Amino acid sequence: MPPRRRPSHPQRSSQQPSSGKHTGAGKLRIIGGEWRSRQLPVANLEGLRPTPDRIRETLFNWLTGWVAGARCLDGFAGTGAIGLECLSRGASQATFLEYSPVAAKLLKENLATLKCSSGEVVNTDALKWLEQKPAQPYNLIFLDPPFHKGMVAPVCEKLQANGYLSDNALVYIESEVTLGMPDVPKHWQLWKEKSAGQVSCRLFKASKAAQEE
Repeated sequence: MPPRRRPSHPQRSSQQPSSGKHTGAGKLRIIGGEWRSRQLPVANLEGLRPTPDRIRETLFNWLTGWVAGARCLDGFAGTGAIGLECLSRGASQATFLEYSPVAAKLLKENLATLKCSSGEVVNTDALKWLEQKPAQPYNLIFLDPPFHKGMVAPVCEKLQANGYLSDNALVYIESEVTLGMPDVPKHWQLWKEKSAGQVSCRLFKASKAAQEE
């Protein structure tokens, strides 16, 4: 699955090793918490970029009071910007799913640089990984799958069906504006939303109880 290309929103998720056409990967800057203003290298892969600061600022304003102590799942992690931001702000644990071996390796190195032992990087296909049952559910789940690939609905279905949601879990989804409202499980409640250019950002409340009906 190739990485999506959206000039107005550099993507986080790298879905296959790049051809190496892109150069100048730049840096990831953590914007809040313990590691505020720390800069970390970004893998030199075509189409791989951190989630922009302005989107992260909006997201973590939405999440005020929810991050400290949370278990987080950063699906389609790419640079790991969202999961790292959670750990910086006091999350107890973060799991990063990343398809590209290069991006996954650098994310592990960045966690080591930060002397962080509470982040787990899994070099995997997110859809396949979500077919298994988790050891523990997650409080916060972040999804930024490739655009125009029809991945939002099956990912959300697996989260719902396989026990990934804690009580009162929050699920954040970035999707293309043209998709409209993502096809999420009927019990999920839209809580926050914002659009910028070609990108729609939405935060859903998804309770564990709905999984048991």
